[in-house]
Amino acid sequence: MIILYTWGTPNGQKVSIMLEECGLAYGVKPVDITRGEQLSPEFLAINPNNKIPAIVDPDGPEGESLTLFESGAILLYLADKTGQFLPETGAERYLALEWLMFQMGGVGPMFGQAHHFLRFAPEPVPYAVDRYTQETARLYRVLDQRLARVEYLAGDYSIADMATYPWVARHEWHNADLDNYPNVRRWYTAIGQRPAVQRGMQVP
Repeated sequence: MIILYTWGTPNGQKVSIMLEECGLAYGVKPVDITRGEQLSPEFLAINPNNKIPAIVDPDGPEGESLTLFESGAILLYLADKTGQFLPETGAERYLALEWLMFQMGGVGPMFGQAHHFLRFAPEPVPYAVDRYTQETARLYRVLDQRLARVEYLAGDYSIADMATYPWVARHEWHNADLDNYPNVRRWYTAIGQRPAVQRGMQVP
């Protein structure tokens, strides 16, 4: 059984959604990042970068145990392990990877910075707020334009959608009104109705 080390953040939720969608047996070990548990020697042995999520799969490649961190890498691993939610070959595979990398390199970091400066900074930093909310709005426009042409980011539902959905689920945190992005709202509503997504969003 896969062990998932996680907390209730978008990066953690994307992996629990994938585990639920794949129907894999897994156990959860909460890592309370509000109490610094990600800095414990026990967790650093799992992820030396002291970030959630991470997994340990005792039935990894060639039957050996695999420890893996970085949410995008975990999604790719689970997709390849199960043969689900990522085409095995061809242009469709690279399209899904393209939108996964869009989340990893853009949506996650920029939305996360907007969250920090809007909600958690000890004092207002107007330049940072403007910079990251403007970039967040730009990324929403990119998503909206893409979703005007396709049902899901890579055409079919994939790990790219699972990676992006939990960040969009915090749209109120970064002052994004989904009424301004009707195609994103349609996509967001459809994904939110999936039972596996609903279960994954509740982990831990």
